[in-house]
Amino acid sequence: MSSRSNCCSSFGEFYESWLDQLQDLVQQLKGAEEQKKKEEMMEKVMRHHQHYYTAKSIAAEKDPLTVFLSPWATTLERSLHWVTGWRPTTAFHLIYTESSLLFESHIIDILQGVRTGDLGDLSPSQFRRVSDLQCDTVKEENAISEELSEWQDSATEMMGAGADINERIRRLVCIIKKADDLRLRTLRSVVALLSQQQAVEFLVASAELLTGIRGWGLNHDRPRRR
Repeated sequence: MSSRSNCCSSFGEFYESWLDQLQDLVQQLKGAEEQKKKEEMMEKVMRHHQHYYTAKSIAAEKDPLTVFLSPWATTLERSLHWVTGWRPTTAFHLIYTESSLLFESHIIDILQGVRTGDLGDLSPSQFRRVSDLQCDTVKEENAISEELSEWQDSATEMMGAGADINERIRRLVCIIKKADDLRLRTLRSVVALLSQQQAVEFLVASAELLTGIRGWGLNHDRPRRR
């Protein structure tokens, strides 16, 4: 088996195992009742995400083109990819969606001045910070997208005399790492500006989104019985 096949197979197995472990951690996070236990589980979930990007970085250095194609992902997952993974600004759309749903379910209590403390009870200050962080993240996303576009536009130069293909491939590795760094920093920044209860709800919702899309994608890609 070629080193490329090995890279694809090993990271694909890692990805499946990582998702299974994420589900287990999230179930423990949802079941945690004491504040200290919740904090402990939140840290474990965040370390788990860090572990994913560390492993992906190693895989990208070995075979960036395969990582860019992400053959271990379902067709649905790949259709939603931005530079080999989820778009960082998805985190903000998730917050707004969860906040809106919870606000509607607690609207009577909120109008009566009862604080729920969940994502439906974000303060004006939190909304401003979320909005500011979203704007900063969009700028970084656009810069990375522009860098990838320039890399793709240089395809004709790769075939020119004296072209350094290895150097251009190294540029792709750098772009992938920048995108993953932004994803992880966005996740950390969002968690940091939320209360513990809100952060727990956000981490659970984000994990359920990842695993849900994975599940739908697997069902779609499964051969249809005639």
